[in-house]
Amino acid sequence: MTTFPPRTQQLDSADGTGLTARDAMHAPGPQVDDHMAVDVALSVLIGARVPHLLLRDEDGRCAGLVTRAQLAAHRGGSWYSDRTRLRDIPLDRGPFTSSASILGEAEAAMRVRTLDVSPVIDEHGYALGVLALTP
Repeated sequence: MTTFPPRTQQLDSADGTGLTARDAMHAPGPQVDDHMAVDVALSVLIGARVPHLLLRDEDGRCAGLVTRAQLAAHRGGSWYSDRTRLRDIPLDRGPFTSSASILGEAEAAMRVRTLDVSPVIDEHGYALGVLALTP
């Protein structure tokens, strides 16, 4: 698990480390609306030099995470058109990692779902950051 130095310690966690997903998350990076065209999103991702984009729904809540590989795969498909929107492509739409989740439990859940990266959300569904597993 990639972690940053903890901001706070909770002494009663199940794994004994006292760390939560909030303590180990990275900054969220660029966030885009899920109605954005795939071509535009790919340009944003390349221009920002980031491995993924967080998607927001019409209310600004986290709607998913998309990677360069996912965008490139959909862009190259025979079904693709320049009107294809991010919300129209298959991608992980949750459940996402709660900021209060115990770090060990969050890591185990990501491994079960075979996720390398998961959005970390607050109690209202807004993205606070991302949690990334290291190989």
